[in-house]
Amino acid sequence: MKTLLLQIFTWWNGQTLGTRFFTWRNGKRVGEDEFGNVYYEGGMTSFGLPRRWVIYKGYADASAIPSGWHGWMHYRTDTPPSKDNYVTREWQKPHIQNLTGTPYAYRPKGSLEATGERPRVTGDYDAWTPGA
Repeated sequence: MKTLLLQIFTWWNGQTLGTRFFTWRNGKRVGEDEFGNVYYEGGMTSFGLPRRWVIYKGYADASAIPSGWHGWMHYRTDTPPSKDNYVTREWQKPHIQNLTGTPYAYRPKGSLEATGERPRVTGDYDAWTPGA
């Protein structure tokens, strides 16, 4: 019952009822990644390409798609990572969760969110001060 209510009233948690119906009618399961996200293909886009979509496990977060699946989703390759002949490129790095908005987010030196004191301006730039 809880899953049905989530599908009716939220779009960011798993799939909606519309997506569930479309997947049931048109979707062919292509594979699943290590995070439990499930990938589908079926029907055609207006550009004549096969329609591809993902049903996230938990919250819908596009940064939760690993690089191999990202390439497949965006038509960079026709071979999904679930196929035996898929080869990971040497430059593809393992997935790292997007930490933006969390205490672990990257805060470069000089950022207002960074800890410590902001460094003084150096070089040919001098900050404006009123009355100077």
